[in-house]
Amino acid sequence: MNSMKYSQRVILHAPPWDSAALAAFVEHCIRDGVKLVCVIGPDCRRAEDVIDELVVGLGDGSGRLLMTTSHPGESIDEVRSFAEAFALGIDTSVPVQTVTL
Repeated sequence: MNSMKYSQRVILHAPPWDSAALAAFVEHCIRDGVKLVCVIGPDCRRAEDVIDELVVGLGDGSGRLLMTTSHPGESIDEVRSFAEAFALGIDTSVPVQTVTL
């Protein structure tokens, strides 16, 4: 298990949408209080949908919150600028983190 703590804003290089690592990543993000995951890469839209489904889970109203966005065709610099501008409930002194699963 990854012992690193994630930043509140993460740029995720999309793994295959059906990756077991994606589910573990989502749980780690929720545990660490991540607020925003910006997904990039060839299958980013589908990976974002899977993340959203994992966050909602059974729809039991458990309060699991994680904002997601997908950025097909955008450069890492464009996505980083977007993530850096996201400041709602964020400690902006902590930089945006880039993650590859």
